[in-house]
Amino acid sequence: MEIQTLKELADVDIQTVAKESLVDIKNVRIDGSLSREERISDYIRQVRNPYCVQCNGIIVKMNFSQSGETLEDKLTNYFLST
Repeated sequence: MEIQTLKELADVDIQTVAKESLVDIKNVRIDGSLSREERISDYIRQVRNPYCVQCNGIIVKMNFSQSGETLEDKLTNYFLST
């Protein structure tokens, strides 16, 4: 995914986004047998917007601190903790 696309996805306004355009996180399945890179890629493919999803009908927007970690770093840490 290109940097510009990620910036656009991160800028989604939860007040105006169409709920039906967002993936419900409960429907996302992660295959633990895949490599780290494949799990991250598959997650992004499934959710389409890694910054904004639904959770049981509630819109959830994720923001990351300016710690210098990339989205890939954050997702890697998340998947390693599950």
